[in-house]
Amino acid sequence: MTQQQLTKNIEQNQENSLKESTCPNCGHHGLSIFYEVSKVPVHSCLMTSTQQEALDFPCGDIVLGYCDQCGFITNVAFDSKWSAYAPNYEDQQSFSPTFNKFAIDLANHLIEKYDLHNKDIIEIGCSKGDFLLLLCELGNNRGVGIDPSVVPGRVQSQAADRVKFIREYYDEHHAEYVGDFICCRHTLEHIQPTAEFVTKVRRSIGDRTQTTVFFEIPDTIRVLQDLAFEDIYYEHCSYFTPGSLARLFRSCGFEVIDLYRTYGEQYLLIEARPVATSSDKIHPLEESIEQTAEYVQAFATQIQNHLHKWRRHLENLKSQGKRAVIWGSGSKCVAFLTTLDAINLIEYVVDINPHRHGKFIPGVAKEIMSPEFLRTYQPDQVIVMNSIYRNEIQEMLTAMGVTSEVITF
Repeated sequence: MTQQQLTKNIEQNQENSLKESTCPNCGHHGLSIFYEVSKVPVHSCLMTSTQQEALDFPCGDIVLGYCDQCGFITNVAFDSKWSAYAPNYEDQQSFSPTFNKFAIDLANHLIEKYDLHNKDIIEIGCSKGDFLLLLCELGNNRGVGIDPSVVPGRVQSQAADRVKFIREYYDEHHAEYVGDFICCRHTLEHIQPTAEFVTKVRRSIGDRTQTTVFFEIPDTIRVLQDLAFEDIYYEHCSYFTPGSLARLFRSCGFEVIDLYRTYGEQYLLIEARPVATSSDKIHPLEESIEQTAEYVQAFATQIQNHLHKWRRHLENLKSQGKRAVIWGSGSKCVAFLTTLDAINLIEYVVDINPHRHGKFIPGVAKEIMSPEFLRTYQPDQVIVMNSIYRNEIQEMLTAMGVTSEVITF
């Protein structure tokens, strides 16, 4: 496809904006469509026990729409009926030393900054409870974790007797648990009615204006600039930039205390406090709506060539008889293989999470192997789904006597 054809397609998509779509961040009608992927699994981390179950997994479409009023991006084809999070939703990352160091450093930062000692903490979307237990252990705090996929007792901790887990979706009836600090990590991007949700959190706080809230989500500017298609998948229906995130929190009755990126610039973090009157305090990290529009346009113009390059790379490996494996069986892997229509070009996927071993990836139907499998398989190339883990993975491969080439995005 030529550059002229690409531009024409982009313009046509923008002209055909889904006028019936409303921005869940600001209520504006009419979003500009700039990226589409059809028939992708509606979940990436719900583990299936058989290959047939994985093959039969329901699929949906990704149709990303951009709001030119607030800079927010959402999947306008998202259907919340598929948001069926349960204990078999396996997204635990704490088997990685790299991730654990990040989590400990972040917990210590929050504890020191907000004097979280002997305090009451609630975590919305706590997953298996790793981070909440860490906050309670390091600061001698009390905690309540709310998540439909939580598995009480999965994570061992000295703070276990001070933490209560509730296997539910967060709602206003949980306001009784709101205390000194509200934490919500990698949950908001799974929720489409974003303003409704953040407003619900604000109402839950009420007049307890000393309560601090902390949210962590993927940074969409990095996704757009790096053409990171592997970070666009069905569960992630909401995509935030620093500007759109800060504007949302201000509109819902919060003042932004801080806004920053971390974890290799992949994560976007916001610290905020409830206020009685609307805040107009702009954080220096916030980009303008016009800047976001430029990032969107550049992504739309370049993404197809980027996808073709990756597809050709996998096809060349296959034609040369070389064996490639993917390291990391989560959402990035699912997006990588389904977006490229490359499921048949990769034979094996490995993961360090033991709770994934022997399970099958939704929609992809590959059995998830232990890294130990590579001792005998000896692949020619290991494709690492997240570059931040490259050194950790290289050390493991070397220790196992695996001499494969390691590549990342």
